[in-house]
Amino acid sequence: MRRIALARGETVPVLGQGTWGWGEDPGRRGDEVAALRTGLDLGMTLVDTAEMYADGGAEEVLGEALAGRRDEAFVVSKVLPSNASLAGAIAACERSLERLGTDRIDLYLLHWQGRHPLEDTLEAFQHLIEVGKIRYWGVSNFDHAALTELRDVSGSEGLTTDQVLYNLSRRGPEYDLLPWCADHELPVMAYSPIEQGRILGDATLGEVAAAHGISPAAAALAWVLRRDSLCTIPKASSPQHVRDNATALDAKLTREDLDALDRAFPPPSGPRPLEIL
Repeated sequence: MRRIALARGETVPVLGQGTWGWGEDPGRRGDEVAALRTGLDLGMTLVDTAEMYADGGAEEVLGEALAGRRDEAFVVSKVLPSNASLAGAIAACERSLERLGTDRIDLYLLHWQGRHPLEDTLEAFQHLIEVGKIRYWGVSNFDHAALTELRDVSGSEGLTTDQVLYNLSRRGPEYDLLPWCADHELPVMAYSPIEQGRILGDATLGEVAAAHGISPAAAALAWVLRRDSLCTIPKASSPQHVRDNATALDAKLTREDLDALDRAFPPPSGPRPLEIL
């Protein structure tokens, strides 16, 4: 498993696991738990969740899946902007810890920028680090302008990553955000790398996948993973889906593959607002 270093030096796998949509249907819980455990077996130990997902239900599923295996995982969760005041973020983190059944969150993200001053949110994050309830903090859905603003806030030197929407059909970050992050040595975490499955019927993506003997989903993941200083957290609803995602790690897309995908999914020619799902 290739790994990348976060901004504070900790390394994580380039291919992890997401939990968006987990915990919504009790009938799927067994498959969700099994999928996560399969990913851990394969080295996909970066696992992402949020208090928003199923109103905490995803964190509960993740907690069940990590029972007896917590030390194998690098756990990421997120605080809602509405809870990101000084007292609110601390209380939200404590609720997440209870649902996760753990004593610490490895990386705690502000889900997106809201009405509470960033100074208050960062003060809460620093307190949570000092008492051992989180190890690192970061942000999600921040464009380069928001990151620039954040750099002027006291305590911002602790920023570890920015988690954003990035995939073949959402290439806006390539124009300004990804270069900004590279210039400032800030790793990026890409969510929804296969666009919730909506791009998988594309003919060009199918041809590239067939040429490498992998699924379109794995080809889309390989395309995201071609970049340095970037990791991704696809959701997989079953152990077989996890194993399929893992095949992306061995796929080496050629220059011809990348050119064909550029024609099918053109890169941005100018700035675009950061998209959010």
